[in-house]
Amino acid sequence: MNWRRLTGHGPGAPPGSWRFRVVLATGVALLAGTLQADTFERERERMIREIRETAEQAAEPTTDGVIDKTVLDALGRVPRHLFVPANVAGKAYDNRPLPIGYGQTISQPYIVALMTDLLDIQPGDRVFELGTGSGYQAAVLAELGCDVWTMEIVEELGERAAEQLEATGYGQVRTRTGDAYYGWEEHAPFDAIVVTAAGDHIPPPLIQQLKPGARMVIPVGSSFLTQQLMLVEKLPDGAVRTRELLPVAFVPLTGSR
Repeated sequence: MNWRRLTGHGPGAPPGSWRFRVVLATGVALLAGTLQADTFERERERMIREIRETAEQAAEPTTDGVIDKTVLDALGRVPRHLFVPANVAGKAYDNRPLPIGYGQTISQPYIVALMTDLLDIQPGDRVFELGTGSGYQAAVLAELGCDVWTMEIVEELGERAAEQLEATGYGQVRTRTGDAYYGWEEHAPFDAIVVTAAGDHIPPPLIQQLKPGARMVIPVGSSFLTQQLMLVEKLPDGAVRTRELLPVAFVPLTGSR
């Protein structure tokens, strides 16, 4: 067998033909990647528009119908399609929750934006998340410049989220698999806590791990009854104030009660 002929180096093959094929294949791959990136960019822009519209229509008292631009910009930079299973990636930027396996979901983008906005966080703030899920909420918090600790009780989801956070450039997020009901005491107190699963009460350990002046956003209620998204504020004197914001539907909080 004349390998020179097969690779395009022999006298019977067009000069540089193998190089042409490689360049062509590379060009096609790059073009496809660019087109896909452009598609997801347009989808992210559409998602942000829909979040704004939903916020205006909802006009929650705490946001006055406006989600902070910094929060929206962060959502616009995080590749949500990489935090959902491949079979639903085409729907990643729809303004609705999506299944991520093990009976869990990735929250509706509007709810992610609203909960993040309610935390009133600043770059450098220490934030704890109960319920890593896909890792998307943690990525948004990291995009805002926060130091993030997140815990997931479903081992398979926690491991997958940690890998995805690393792969998408958010490797600074600290992850752990386990029961997050008791928070992450060795890294407390926190400037903010976000809870992405609904229990029938607010876990006392999480209140204890809030700094004075800090906030927690948490859904409370049974999965069979109306749940309420609640804002918990620890006042400078240590007193706690809670407010019901709006009805929501979250997966149930599992673990200690």
